[in-house]
Amino acid sequence: MIKSMTGFGRCEIMEGERKFTVEIKGVNHRYLDTNIRMPKKLNFFETAIRSLLKQSIQRGKVDIFITYEDLSESQVALKYNETLAKEYLSYFRKMADTFSLENDIRVSSLSRYPEILTMEEQAPDEEKLWIGLKSALDGAIEQFVETRGLEGENLKKDLTGKLDGMLKMVECIEERAPQIIAEYRRKIEKKVKELLEDTQIEDSRIAAEVVIFADKICTDEEVVRLKSHVEHMKETLLSDENGIGRKLDFIAQEMNREANTILSKANDLEISNLGIELKTDIEKIREQIQNIE
Repeated sequence: MIKSMTGFGRCEIMEGERKFTVEIKGVNHRYLDTNIRMPKKLNFFETAIRSLLKQSIQRGKVDIFITYEDLSESQVALKYNETLAKEYLSYFRKMADTFSLENDIRVSSLSRYPEILTMEEQAPDEEKLWIGLKSALDGAIEQFVETRGLEGENLKKDLTGKLDGMLKMVECIEERAPQIIAEYRRKIEKKVKELLEDTQIEDSRIAAEVVIFADKICTDEEVVRLKSHVEHMKETLLSDENGIGRKLDFIAQEMNREANTILSKANDLEISNLGIELKTDIEKIREQIQNIE
């Protein structure tokens, strides 16, 4: 299945009192380039996230945005530092004895001293976090791959139409080639007769000149190879092969090479125009292929 490298996916999961939201956006790129933005407390999942993405995505610049909310009341805990409280009391007694003062420390006042009572964020349960995060990732990736597939199908239809048009142009070049040689023969015979008037010239000499001309403008090999490349690209587009973008790009380069040679050998306005149209369509195809995974 052909996949475009352009796509979007979003999924929101509520796992208990934890809320995960994942958004994925992708554009074309030569390789897989993944950029992940997420809260710091999820950073230890980065390797697992990249590994999960590679199972479904081979190429493209992919941006992932992850947000996480914990709505539970158990995310922080109150911590009591008994050792420090004993030290405070010990010093208060010492100060009371030294300066003959009343030791009026109460529990309520002691608790307000620094570090006696602190709010401490509880360590997250990594296994539970990953279950919720993975569910959101799976949903977003599924939608992302689906949109890429739909865009890929549209690209395939358009490319197949352009390739069919190219085959028709190549057929026109094949049909036109023998006519050019026949026209050249008539042209050279007419010119010779005009120059020599009624004097006869051997047919063999004219034939030899025509053969030399035909050899210079012959594009049979290029036409055969170009048709082969076009058919190969159509077969590749219709196959179930994954990750065909690079392969299609290589075929397009070969198609362009043959079209250049046909155009350089063209000694006929009609074939020149067809060669220019071929190159134009090949360039359009190459641009579209850049967005195929």
